[in-house]
Amino acid sequence: MTNLNAPGTFVRGMFTNILARPYLLLVLAPVFWGGNIVAGKLAIGHVDPNVLVIGRWAGAILVLLTLSRPHLREDWPQIRPALPLLFLFGALGFTGFNLLLYNAVLYTSGVNASIEQASIPVLVLLGNFVLFAVRPRPLQIAGLIITIIGVVWVATHGEPMRVLALSINIGDLMVLLACILYAAYSLTLKFRPSIHWLSFLSVTAFFALATAVLFQALVGGGMDRFFSLLPRVTLRGWLIVLYVMIFPSILAQLFYARGVEIVGPNRASIFINLLPVFGTILSVIILGERFEAYHAIAAILVIGGITMAEYSVRKT
Repeated sequence: MTNLNAPGTFVRGMFTNILARPYLLLVLAPVFWGGNIVAGKLAIGHVDPNVLVIGRWAGAILVLLTLSRPHLREDWPQIRPALPLLFLFGALGFTGFNLLLYNAVLYTSGVNASIEQASIPVLVLLGNFVLFAVRPRPLQIAGLIITIIGVVWVATHGEPMRVLALSINIGDLMVLLACILYAAYSLTLKFRPSIHWLSFLSVTAFFALATAVLFQALVGGGMDRFFSLLPRVTLRGWLIVLYVMIFPSILAQLFYARGVEIVGPNRASIFINLLPVFGTILSVIILGERFEAYHAIAAILVIGGITMAEYSVRKT
């Protein structure tokens, strides 16, 4: 007799098997986040960046609420006093970062945007030192400097003297500003309430949507313009919305959280540094972008600097 539930059972079994493999999870998460850059580039002419952000979080919330209801009820006593902080998480890390990123790729390449995101761990290191007096080790400082040089190198297309003339592509500047917002989000996670990760993601996604709608209403031309843009979204545009809704917004978060749960935050955190690598690879393969000599030099500097900084933290 045929088991009608066999396909569903197979899918659940496969998903359970994936969730038991921490290093696969920790590799897939930055692959999906790197794909977010490519998605932003592919969206040009098919879906407006503001519509993409609003659609991303509106769809993600619908999925997350079906998964997180029991956790939200249980965590509500901890969530309620932390609502202003959770609003900040959604505004900075989810909406602010992605609005800037999707608009930045209108003016710069996916490869540039990918490599420049290597500045996030550097900014977090600096923020920890300035705000929380966490003293970096000498090797961390050396790695930080090398990584900064690499980011400047790619932002100036291999001509660092452009910094003195303030001659930097507006798209690259927007990516760096997005990285500052995400670093601020990462630093404030120190004060995150002790709640289930699904509760955290659902509430911050709700505030991300609220912030994106507010931005559209006040800065993006109003909600009338938003609704006028919806009929212009192409099939490719809706597929891109679906991708960013599911993969970087939900699965990447799930996979990374599960990886951290199994191997611990110290061993897991180094995998975030694969984001610029996968973002670059996907930009070359999918978008057909050229990998220039200045990209190679910047990549060597960035990877070398991050490796030095990570090694110094893990060396005992």
